[in-house]
Amino acid sequence: MGKHAWKRRIGCLFGAVLLGAGLLAGCGGEKKETGEMRTQLTSLEFVDLLGNGINLGNTMEAYGHTTLGTEAEVSAYEGYWGAPETTQEMITGMHEAGFDTLRVPVAWTNMMNYESGDYTINEAYLDRVEEIINYALSVDMYVIVNDHWDGSWWGMFGSATQETRDQAMEMYISMWTQIAERYRDYSDHLIFEAANEELGNRLNDTDVAKDSGALSENECYETTNRINQIFVDTVRATGGNNEHRFLLIAGYNTDITMTCDNRFVMPVDEMNNDNPKLLISVHYYDPSGYCINTSLPTWGSTQDYEEQNEKLSMMEKFTSQGYGVIIGEYGVLIENMDHLKENTVEYLTNFLANCDYYGYCPLLWDCNNMYNRSTCAIIDSEVAALYTAHSYAAQEGMSKDEIRQNAQAVMDEGLANSEPAAGLADDEAVAWIMYNSGDWNLMYSVGDVYKPDDKTEGIVATDAVITGPGTYTVSLDFTGTAMGYADSVVFSALAIGNGETLYPGYIINITEILVNGEKYQMKGKPYTSSDDGICTRTNLYNAWVTSVPAEARTVDGSLNMATPNLLDAETLGHVETIEVTFYYLEGK
Repeated sequence: MGKHAWKRRIGCLFGAVLLGAGLLAGCGGEKKETGEMRTQLTSLEFVDLLGNGINLGNTMEAYGHTTLGTEAEVSAYEGYWGAPETTQEMITGMHEAGFDTLRVPVAWTNMMNYESGDYTINEAYLDRVEEIINYALSVDMYVIVNDHWDGSWWGMFGSATQETRDQAMEMYISMWTQIAERYRDYSDHLIFEAANEELGNRLNDTDVAKDSGALSENECYETTNRINQIFVDTVRATGGNNEHRFLLIAGYNTDITMTCDNRFVMPVDEMNNDNPKLLISVHYYDPSGYCINTSLPTWGSTQDYEEQNEKLSMMEKFTSQGYGVIIGEYGVLIENMDHLKENTVEYLTNFLANCDYYGYCPLLWDCNNMYNRSTCAIIDSEVAALYTAHSYAAQEGMSKDEIRQNAQAVMDEGLANSEPAAGLADDEAVAWIMYNSGDWNLMYSVGDVYKPDDKTEGIVATDAVITGPGTYTVSLDFTGTAMGYADSVVFSALAIGNGETLYPGYIINITEILVNGEKYQMKGKPYTSSDDGICTRTNLYNAWVTSVPAEARTVDGSLNMATPNLLDAETLGHVETIEVTFYYLEGK
């Protein structure tokens, strides 16, 4: 029996008890919302039914609260980031394009006076979200509703003030109580999602709570776990269909590696203890220079395929525990609104094959780009064919084994046809400067694996082969790029590939940094560390590091004055060249 067909058979056999939303094709009758639930479905079975999906991006999560106030017309918020007003025709077109699930990101504080302690969501906003939900349900789609970035109020959880942290939790509980009660009678075709990418390091955001940043990473994990548990308990307490509704839990930063960290713990679903109705969400935009920014023009080396396959396989940690996995966002940046990046089809082909192989539900992040809301169609014929082929309807008659075999064949073919990029053998060590410009438009080999081909066109790098203790110099020249310079920095590190394995315990002692040929005064003392136990690094600018790791190494053995931000991003300005000279020495 097909991958999905046996679950459809369940719905037909058990009739009213298992009919679910009443939107199931194949059981006959009119497609309509009945509010019924299929309580026997497991999390893994449920994800199979979701097929593949798309986000209604930059729409209901567009944030106009700070400029429009809370009393404007709902359409003013909906279109605040340039999106057209959502129509039934747009959502119908998404379904016809092969999308089975619609994720609706929402900024609920758009029409909430939360600053004054009033957490009431304006009824008009709830009405509009419900209207969009109904657009999707009417064409047999599943719907996911969350609380998205939402003006970054999440940083209140990281406030140095306990009162502010308490207010954040009070608002979160009030928000989800209102949402859950309003949509309580909907069938299991409606899914609630705890958050977006904010559960994690961004609990320390200072946009709203200026004294935020008080949480260590361990405390961010603990707070994330607590919020996810509160989310489950709050929704379940509203009763009705919410007692058994599938809930989507936001992973840590929605990052695969950080979510697979043992510090992240799935919440307990006491009301469904024998059959937890919980799903897990992560996002996938790797490599970000290719998927999100313009700094990497191409994708498709052997290493690219291997890294994508390896990273996506990590979420088996959750499927093996019975949790369905949703890739809540992914995609490749559309250039010039109507032009695909080179290798987009190859990237998506391998990505969707991985999702088929592991049984994940992928949700394309789209903001009226890949799917044009005016024409109600995918802008590229090859991509359109991909989504049609991966739709629920196209795979309904296939067995799970058949789907996995087909997916494996696609992945094997992509890997076999790829070409190796430059890199390191296990017995080689090379030093280089990882770099992301402040506007994300320029990059060079960011990541713990040395990949000199991962660079913006025009960058000239001088890397150094490491042969043991001694003085080395590495540099980057940005004058040959389209802009002719890097606009400050958002991330940079001096790295030594295979440094930890070939030269364990060694220390990088930076003796001089030159910016545009002039000696640069470092803001503090460098330290040496490793994220993966293979690559040695010294951060030049890393705002994501909130505290120097205890195991960090320094020349004098003290972490006093050690900093991950030797460069000052606010004053660095235009960087035409950067050169770092360092002495590599054995640790004490």
